[in-house]
Amino acid sequence: MQNSIKVERAKKNITQAGLAELAKVSRQTINAMELGKYVPSTVLALRLAKIFEVDVSEIFTLEDSDWE
Repeated sequence: MQNSIKVERAKKNITQAGLAELAKVSRQTINAMELGKYVPSTVLALRLAKIFEVDVSEIFTLEDSDWE
């Protein structure tokens, strides 16, 4: 799964630490998601969408390998 968390953070001028605080997770979790090493729970994905004021599908997109 790909995501645009880093891009959305930049648009809002939010640091990883700031986003982590807003989303109630660790900065390491935000970093791991940005690097594609961690797939968030549905609840966390919805929190991020609300923080960024966008639809979840604008942040997260499936890759072909996600269907295999």
